[in-house]
Amino acid sequence: MTALLPLKLNRALNLPALGAAYARSGRVAISDFLSSESAASLTGILRARADWRQVIHSQGKALELTRDVRAQMAREQQDALDGAIYDAARYGFQYRYETIRVPDSSDVRAASDDPLCAFAQWMMSDPVLAVLRQVTGADDICFADAQATAYSPGDFLTGHDDAVAGKGRRAAYVLGLTERWRPEWGGLLMFHDDEGMMEAWPPQPNSLNIFRVPQLHSVSEVTRAAAFRRYSITGWLRNRQP
Repeated sequence: MTALLPLKLNRALNLPALGAAYARSGRVAISDFLSSESAASLTGILRARADWRQVIHSQGKALELTRDVRAQMAREQQDALDGAIYDAARYGFQYRYETIRVPDSSDVRAASDDPLCAFAQWMMSDPVLAVLRQVTGADDICFADAQATAYSPGDFLTGHDDAVAGKGRRAAYVLGLTERWRPEWGGLLMFHDDEGMMEAWPPQPNSLNIFRVPQLHSVSEVTRAAAFRRYSITGWLRNRQP
């Protein structure tokens, strides 16, 4: 497994300005969140991983399919599955993308050599928590969960607000780790209001998007024109340990 370079914050972040922007709208995009070396290391690790699992929404739960399982499916089976996914997306909550999940347990993370576990632990370190608390104004944030995500052509995430009782989610975060991206390729993080209007943020390399929970949002479908996959690490900033 590829080693992760030491993770370092960008020390030039203007925290008061970022906090003011978050206070106004409940969301903020933090450009150059990591040092350039840290971001490049994480990006390379995600691009090299082969243990991705495709996830879709099925009967209120996440259904995960390994690449081996998908490779064994006949073309007709795959087409039928895709048809069912898009049918469900027309009228309800649905998603399709690939993920590598990080365990919530700090002990398991600490004992693991997985670079994603190291990232999740780093997000809970005192210097990083101090930054996240100052930007969000949520002084009680004490835990960050994490998963790597990769969106290929046809992948998407329909509208939802991340509100789950008992989880203690104060904010959601998306760390963009796609080196170059054209907005017309899709994969936009979109924020919805009550009248159906939207604000859309295209994937940006080494940009940490943070937004208050609950807040209705979605990820638009990645088009077939995309030259590569949309990579990120996502999760929630929570005020309690799981």
